[in-house]
Amino acid sequence: MISYLDPRSAPAAPIDPYLASRPPLGPGEPLRIGLMANGFPDSVAFLERVRESVQRLTPSGTIIVLHNKGNASAVATEAQIDALAAQAHVVVTAYGH
Repeated sequence: MISYLDPRSAPAAPIDPYLASRPPLGPGEPLRIGLMANGFPDSVAFLERVRESVQRLTPSGTIIVLHNKGNASAVATEAQIDALAAQAHVVVTAYGH
């Protein structure tokens, strides 16, 4: 007889639901999605593929803005965050290696 052990344990903290939302859009206003690459090699290439996929899955007219933070070892500056926030309703960040 073979026995299998499940190495997972019960969560130590309660699971909180993800409650993020985007601001409401005005009449006829297109959804603007920001994608921020972290600056690792291929992070931009990865997000370009993500952009293609998201564009196929979102309503026509959706605008997708790609931004490269440029330096993987530094946090995004306030100026970078503000610039992307001014161009997008929601932002997705991604890691690349």
